[in-house]
Amino acid sequence: MASLNVLVVDDNHTNRLLPGLFLRPLGHLVHECESAAAALDWLAQHPCDLLLLDISMPTVSGLELCQQLRGQAHMAHLKIIAYTAHALPEELAQLTSAGFDHLLLKPIRSQDLLAALGS
Repeated sequence: MASLNVLVVDDNHTNRLLPGLFLRPLGHLVHECESAAAALDWLAQHPCDLLLLDISMPTVSGLELCQQLRGQAHMAHLKIIAYTAHALPEELAQLTSAGFDHLLLKPIRSQDLLAALGS
């Protein structure tokens, strides 16, 4: 797998760190933002292959951010993975309809994250 430019967006510091611990040793570049607003600013200035996005964030949720990004033609290539502790059936349907490519449940496991990268 080629090196990916990954952005992890989560309001929880520990949840931002964990994906990098799995991905950096594999040669991927991992960046972090603590809010949807910070992610939008970062994405406006940097190329990105993969967005790992927390759903439950204050102000603008990950669901809302995903919908915003899916509405932008220049973000059509971006793979967006929901990163959440919520997995009720109705929530899964909502995430899929919002445009997420995959879902990871917290706490993530390395094999689940790597499988999501390949999906």
